Amino acid sequence: MSALVIRDLHKRFGATDVLKGINLDIDNGDFTVLVGPSGCGKSTLLNIIAGLETATAGDIEIDGRVVNAIPPKDRDIAMVFQTYALYPSMTVRQNITFGMECRNVPKPQQATALERVAKLLQIEPLLARKPAQLSGGQRQRVAMGRALVRDPKLFLFDEPLSNLDAKLRVEMRMEIKQLHARIGASIVYVTHDQIEAMTMATRIAVMHQGEIQQFADPDTIYNRPANLFVARFMGAPPMNTIPARLEAHAGRPVVVVGDTHLPAPPSIAPEWLGKPVILGIRPECIAEPTRQFGDGTAPSLTITAPVEMTEPTGAETIVVLRLGGTKILARVAPDIRLVPGAPATFAVDARKLCLFDPQTERLIA
Repeated sequence: MSALVIRDLHKRFGATDVLKGINLDIDNGDFTVLVGPSGCGKSTLLNIIAGLETATAGDIEIDGRVVNAIPPKDRDIAMVFQTYALYPSMTVRQNITFGMECRNVPKPQQATALERVAKLLQIEPLLARKPAQLSGGQRQRVAMGRALVRDPKLFLFDEPLSNLDAKLRVEMRMEIKQLHARIGASIVYVTHDQIEAMTMATRIAVMHQGEIQQFADPDTIYNRPANLFVARFMGAPPMNTIPARLEAHAGRPVVVVGDTHLPAPPSIAPEWLGKPVILGIRPECIAEPTRQFGDGTAPSLTITAPVEMTEPTGAETIVVLRLGGTKILARVAPDIRLVPGAPATFAVDARKLCLFDPQTERLIA
């Protein structure tokens, strides 16, 4: 049985359509991330699942039960908020057990649940402290502990790491992922950070302007984006997208970008020959000419293009170059020295090329 089913969900604020027919099936144990730019509707969708907002149309099912008319407290969910939402006058112990007290859970059961969760989150030494005495990461653990004692059907996380610094975000990201692996809970997690989405999710729903652009596992989202929006949004740096044309050369279809010819993906339909396309290629698929991609058995393919700028990052160097008049990015080893203004040769991983329809912006190969 699915942990969460969303059917044809719409939400309208006045004349503005915020959600436009959302459909999702989330399996038990899935870690599903809703990701997209600010204003795409992901937090509104989470609030409707939680019962904090009412849908204009459509149905929400949690564990096989339609919950549209059921208040939040009876939906068997637990929510972790962006702002932690801890009671400042209560200790950590009191913050975690407060919900159980409101539901008249017996004291021995409260103590057992508190002990289990405090050990799981490694916050036993913090139980007597108040929120003002905690760091941001510690507060986030307490907020998660308050949710975990519920043992609900579904956990909802609303951008829980956005208030933390970069180093702490990385640490908490790993902790939440490890926590999911230990307890096997069903989680819906909202973020605008694509790195969080890629590293934590079992499946990702990419949202834009109130619609789901693609719902798939992280590998598919990254390597086979459904359209140009997903290609350009997911990835840091994002996928290069280059105007090109599909032609026949020596009896085979090739992608022509200026004077450069690249082999077309084998799945391209013959009717695209002679038509314009958008070529998509990830920056890491353009590298120094000695780079071997995959298992090294694929034939080497190189291009020559003028270098405009280099950006050393320590672990690698980002290279800005021009291909067919379009500015694109490549990733090379940190010890590669390139001269801005001079042409350079790069290896290309032709296995990872994507082609998009310039009109519909949908993936075609």
